[in-house]
Amino acid sequence: MVSMTLYMAAEDFAAFYVHVSRLAWHTQDMQHDARVALSIAETDDGRADPFTLMRVSIRGEASQLPAEQQDLKRLWLARFPEQAINFELADFSFWTITPRDARFVAGFGRIHNLSAAGLRALA
Repeated sequence: MVSMTLYMAAEDFAAFYVHVSRLAWHTQDMQHDARVALSIAETDDGRADPFTLMRVSIRGEASQLPAEQQDLKRLWLARFPEQAINFELADFSFWTITPRDARFVAGFGRIHNLSAAGLRALA
């Protein structure tokens, strides 16, 4: 299931974290099939050709993290303070996406395929 969600990258890009509800279809899909893709795009600045915006698609595997993730929770709330309410709801949990590979598009015709190690090297 394709969905828009917040994410946070590990410092070395070895993992990407999402905090999602088990009620959401994308979470239910991850529970049945760990293969996921994360698409991250440069903010649209109104340019005439949005295909020139930089973007990366990361393919990987998702796994649910244990409930007690205090360090991750602290970092998450420092980045997304408006999300504090979600930590009061029992259906939210952290998931980690471990990259397998990535495709970076730096603009029209400037495409780079990266292994997980290559992605970490860019961190």
